[in-house]
Amino acid sequence: MSAKLIKFKEAGKFEDTRFEKIHNEVFDSSQEASIIVAQEIADLIKGKQASNTHCVLGLATGSSPIKVYEELVRMHKEDGLSFANVVTFNLDEYYPMEKDNIQSYYYFMHEHLFNHVDILPEHINIPNGSVSHDDLYQYCIDYENKIKALGGLDFQLLGIGRTGHIGFNEPGSHFNSATRSITLDHITRVDAAPSFLGIDNVPRKAITMGVGTVRSAKRIVLLGWGISKAEILKETIEGEISSQVPATYLQEHDNTTFVLDKGASSELTRIKTPWLVASCEWTDELKLKAVVWLSELTNKPILKLTDKDYNDNGMSDLLGVEGTAYDLNIKMFNTLQHTITGWPGGKPNADETYRPERANPEKKRVIIFSPHPDDDVISMGGTFDRLVQQGHEVHIAYQTSGNIAVSDSEALKFAEITKALHAESETSDSIIEAINTKTGNEVDSIEVRRLKGLIRRSESLGATRYLGLNDVNVHFLDLPFYETGTIKKNNLSQPDIDIMSALIEDIKPHQIYAAGDLADPHGTHKVCLDALFASLEELKHKDYMNECWVWLYRGAWHEWESYEIEMAVPMSPDQVLRKRHAIFYHQSQKDGVMFQGDDSREFWVRVEDRNRLTAKKYNDLGLADYAAIEAFKRYHF
Repeated sequence: MSAKLIKFKEAGKFEDTRFEKIHNEVFDSSQEASIIVAQEIADLIKGKQASNTHCVLGLATGSSPIKVYEELVRMHKEDGLSFANVVTFNLDEYYPMEKDNIQSYYYFMHEHLFNHVDILPEHINIPNGSVSHDDLYQYCIDYENKIKALGGLDFQLLGIGRTGHIGFNEPGSHFNSATRSITLDHITRVDAAPSFLGIDNVPRKAITMGVGTVRSAKRIVLLGWGISKAEILKETIEGEISSQVPATYLQEHDNTTFVLDKGASSELTRIKTPWLVASCEWTDELKLKAVVWLSELTNKPILKLTDKDYNDNGMSDLLGVEGTAYDLNIKMFNTLQHTITGWPGGKPNADETYRPERANPEKKRVIIFSPHPDDDVISMGGTFDRLVQQGHEVHIAYQTSGNIAVSDSEALKFAEITKALHAESETSDSIIEAINTKTGNEVDSIEVRRLKGLIRRSESLGATRYLGLNDVNVHFLDLPFYETGTIKKNNLSQPDIDIMSALIEDIKPHQIYAAGDLADPHGTHKVCLDALFASLEELKHKDYMNECWVWLYRGAWHEWESYEIEMAVPMSPDQVLRKRHAIFYHQSQKDGVMFQGDDSREFWVRVEDRNRLTAKKYNDLGLADYAAIEAFKRYHF
């Protein structure tokens, strides 16, 4: 695919983009998009080399540009791309922050890019988080002047925060602001908390290039990945310019492109409600999406929607395809009705024509893949319970140890208990000393990580036993990619895939359940899902895989939209309580869990509210009134 796909085009000039004020391109995946962006940067570097001039790049940190940097490193090593003429200026740095701190952006940039290419050390410019407070003001002026002295930035790479910040230009930043120190917004610190193992460890201040500095770049590309960025990207691309969303200032830049994946683009008008911007090809999926949207917009059950409701809201052409509102309403109502089942493994001896799962085989072999040791009960505890009670051969596979989510204080408690029981235990002494002398940058020792992993294991076994599952059906995979001891994980590799494939090959399941929630704040869910997809690709030629269906659930942050749900499993009030009790076995994850996201509710409260909301949405659409619903979407491979 050519890099020309992300060359600048003026936004808002075509029917399907008339709501948009910033040019954007949507790709199937962030991996594909990152390669395209890296190619544009490489072309710029080569063009500058041809004219014997410096290529001045403004660079970003965070998770968004990592794949871009990986591709640039690959091009350097395999294609001979040289960085000898490149001068870089990083957007920002925490303050105060030492260079050798693993959370520093100096460390990040060297780990992901600079240590792997031939850039000259004197050409690397990253804000110095250890400059004295007295010298900070002049330091920022000098950083700004150095950029200007080189003729400004040829290319600026950006990410976007959920507050709409670019760099660390938080809400309230002025459009002409220059490099300066700034106080970080609470949401920004919450988003950074996983990397720092808790919000209390996140610095409150930072040094950042200003909005004016960024806007002076000759070319700007902003990367947006994942559903968690969808709302702020819609506001940035379609909203009014406002200091409360600093990224909106880019609407006035004449050479900016936002590069998005599908999740990040999902709230844009042309993506979410395409019938409002152009004529549509009305697939069955789009019809259901549109009718659910209209029902929610008008606050009417589906069966009460009228021809006027459709005509008044830009959907007259849908009636032209379907005939009357009456016929369309019944068709869409029945589609939703048929997703509901109290038999997630299929109802024996029943007509399966209008059921989401097959009746046969009557007793199925089931694998529930859980990225962390509590995702199974948090996300589908009610369905898990149903599958066991209805006699299916259920296996739980915990893909990672989840050890980094156990706090030091929790681990210390267990180590001290072990010491009290076995006074001569050298291992306990070693663990206690390691925890008590741990510094902010230090990675847990192997012994401490093993203890934390065992804590998660024992909690998981408590929950699965409570739900009636035999211990032999509980599998702890400990995928290697996760075992780094830090929030930054290794890339998925063949040993991870082999472990997954071996379990699937051994059980030969009729059903697989897996986490399809990619809004996980530290990315483990995505890697675990990628591991499953890679395994399915390897095994799909096997005869038993013809009978295997894969159902995706979502985690504690997001739920499937009503029109996306293909299997809805209702829960009674008693089943909601059983699910809650199963979650309670994961004591290390209650009362101040380390990776909370921006939601202060405990996981069990959050997921109960989410399951109730799903049930309410179904009821508002005119379907039966349930206490709670767990939702699934089928993945076809």
